[in-house]
Amino acid sequence: MRNRWLIALSAVGIHISIGSVYAWSVLTRPIMREMGFSLAETTWTFSLAILFLGFSAGFLGSFVEKIGPKKSGLIAMTFFGAGMLGTAYAISAQSLTLLYLFYGVIGGIGLGVGYITPVSTLVKYFPDHRGFATGLAIMGFGFAALIAGPVMQYLTATVGLVNNFLILGCAYMLIMGASSLYLKPPVLKDSTGRVTHIQQGVTANEALKTWQFASLWWIFFVNITCGIGLLAVASPMAQEVIGMDAAAAASMVGIIGVFNGGGRIVWSTISDFIGRGRVYMLFFLLEVLAFWQLKDEGSPRL
Repeated sequence: MRNRWLIALSAVGIHISIGSVYAWSVLTRPIMREMGFSLAETTWTFSLAILFLGFSAGFLGSFVEKIGPKKSGLIAMTFFGAGMLGTAYAISAQSLTLLYLFYGVIGGIGLGVGYITPVSTLVKYFPDHRGFATGLAIMGFGFAALIAGPVMQYLTATVGLVNNFLILGCAYMLIMGASSLYLKPPVLKDSTGRVTHIQQGVTANEALKTWQFASLWWIFFVNITCGIGLLAVASPMAQEVIGMDAAAAASMVGIIGVFNGGGRIVWSTISDFIGRGRVYMLFFLLEVLAFWQLKDEGSPRL
């Protein structure tokens, strides 16, 4: 058995690395200037990364469970690190195709595998507080922008866009590698000391055939679409609509990260007490109000 709080720290280590994708908008304008691409062309990179995050998380879940969290974490490290380093090459080669391939496809697969690996492991250490454990694991994904946004802006301004990806790619591989090596599922034993394996509820194949699964999928789709749509252009939108400079816009992306990460742990913990359904209704109501207010802020001149 591992120390469950160190398992939590390892989970946060992986998520705070891959969660840097949420600070992508900080790099949007530098990439547009460096490579001469339009906003739509550049933003497609982020969209592809999120698309392949979803695909890999959805279709590789059983594979991750089969090979274990340590190997899965190292696979995530390899794909995400290769994506970051390959992105540096794509920018130096001025290739939009390679940018899509490395950051969008290869990096996106690393995102998906890295996202589900720590979550599926950590919840096993908190069987009576699964909401809290899930929030604890994915908290780093939201908080990542708080660190990555200003760091990306600083590195891009001081050492250049290519070196930004090289430095962060190496740093994230070190963090993810060390975190993955500590991950290990708990061993359950009965009163006689024998190892037991307990399965509760329906199987994955059975769950896919239920209306509850379809409803839950639709809830996630709507919720994520709203959030991702804003995160993809947060920095350029702040600079165009509000008139922020690049540093201030990067700080704003970081502030979004604070509430993103904090909301994950807070809402997940609350769901242990009032139920998942009520929590979804509450923050959907808040999202509706927030987007209703955003419509009065004007349209970005992009």
